[in-house]
Amino acid sequence: MSSAPEIRPGQSVELLKELHILTRDGKMNQDSRRKLKQVYHLFQFIEPLLQDVKKERGAVTLVDHGAGKSYLGFILYDLFFKALRDQSHVYGIETRAELVESSKALAQRLGFGGMSFLNLSVADSITSDQLPEKIDIVTALHACNTATDDAIHFALAKHAKYIVVVPCCQAEVAAALRKNKARALADPLAEIWRHPLHTREFGSQVTNVLRCLQLEAHGYQVSVTELVGWEHSMKNELIIAQYKNLPRRKPAERLHEILDRIGLPELRERFFTEALA
Repeated sequence: MSSAPEIRPGQSVELLKELHILTRDGKMNQDSRRKLKQVYHLFQFIEPLLQDVKKERGAVTLVDHGAGKSYLGFILYDLFFKALRDQSHVYGIETRAELVESSKALAQRLGFGGMSFLNLSVADSITSDQLPEKIDIVTALHACNTATDDAIHFALAKHAKYIVVVPCCQAEVAAALRKNKARALADPLAEIWRHPLHTREFGSQVTNVLRCLQLEAHGYQVSVTELVGWEHSMKNELIIAQYKNLPRRKPAERLHEILDRIGLPELRERFFTEALA
C-alpha cells in the first residue's frame, strides 16, 4: 500500500474512506487506485457540462437516478459543488429506503448541505413536489433495464439541458424480440437476433440506438462513447445528450421505422417522441 498522491487538493478524505477508495488509515491499494481512476474518468466527461450550466445560469441543479449509495452524487459534490457556495443542488433518487437514510447521514456528517436524497421511484420523481420544475443535468449510472428510460423521461419532462446515462441490464427489448420472432423471421435481417445469445446482445444494442434516436427526436445532440477503465463491467457505454433544439422529424421517423422493421410496435410508448411537425 502507498499514500495517495492522486487525490486532488481539497477532496474529502473522509468521503473517500466511506466510498472505500481509501483504506481506514488513508492509504491506497491497487483496487482503490483503479476506483479513483474510474471516478476521475467519468468526472472529466461531466465537469464541462457542470461548468457550462454554471456559467449560463449561475447555479446548477443535478439529479442522479438509481443513485444506490450515491457514489456518483457524492463525488460530483466533493469535486465541483462543494466550492460553489450558491444555490446549486444535487438530488439522489433511490427506491431503497435504507440507502437513502445512510446517504442522508453521510451528507450531514460531511457538511454537504447542498445534497438531498429522496426515496422515490424514477417514475414517481417526475411528478414529485420535492423536486424543482426544471433540472439542469440528469444522470443515471447503471440504472437497470427500464429505469434508464424512466430517467430519460424524467429529463425530458424537466427540460434538462444535459442527460448523462450509462445503461445497464437491458432485457425489455430482447423479450419483445423473442415474443415477435416468428413474425419477424420473414425479414432476412432477423437472422441478426435469431439465436438466443444474439437476441440478448442485439436487444441491448438496439435499446441504446432507440434511446439515442428518442433524444434526437426531442431536439438533443447525442454523443456515444466508452467508459475506458471500466473493464470489470461490460456495461460501459456512455450516452451524453445536450439540448440544442435540433430538427426532430428525421430521427423520430427513423425510430418508428426501426420499431416497425424489427417487429416492436408495442414499444412506441417506451420510446415516445414528440408529434412530427
